[in-house]
Order: sequence, then structure tokens, then C-alpha cells
Amino acid sequence: MKRLCLVLVLSLFAVGPGVAQDGAACAAKAVSKDGKALAGAAKASSMKKCCEASAVGKDGKKLAGAAKASFMKKCEAGS
Repeated sequence: MKRLCLVLVLSLFAVGPGVAQDGAACAAKAVSKDGKALAGAAKASSMKKCCEASAVGKDGKKLAGAAKASFMKKCEAGS
């Protein structure tokens, strides 16, 4: 159990610095076809898709479990 907690904490530190940058990039991509910024549910859906696509660890593998949940929360809040 201690090992699992240690791995989760270390993975969060590894992911942390890139989160702010990814959140801002995802917010910038949340525009409609005519170039206007999305709002409401459309923006939330766009942000979720973008953040899920960028939820990748240092080793190039997709994040899972608590690490992914933490990354998604921080990424979506970075708007």
C-alpha cells in the first residue's frame, strides 16, 4: 500500500508542470468553426476531449487511475 501511494505521489509531480501548459492550450483550442470562443457545455466537452488526449506520462503511456483523474481535474481547471 505504501508503494502504491508513493508511486501515485511521484507520478503527480512528474505530470504537474505540464498541466498548466496543457490546460491553456486546450482552452485556446476551444473555438467554433467560425472562430468564436466556445462557452458552456460545448466548451466543457471540448476541454474534456483535449485534456484526455494530452493525459500522457513521461514515458509516453496514457495515464490511468488517480494520476489521470488528478491530471484531468487540473487540466480542465486551467481554462
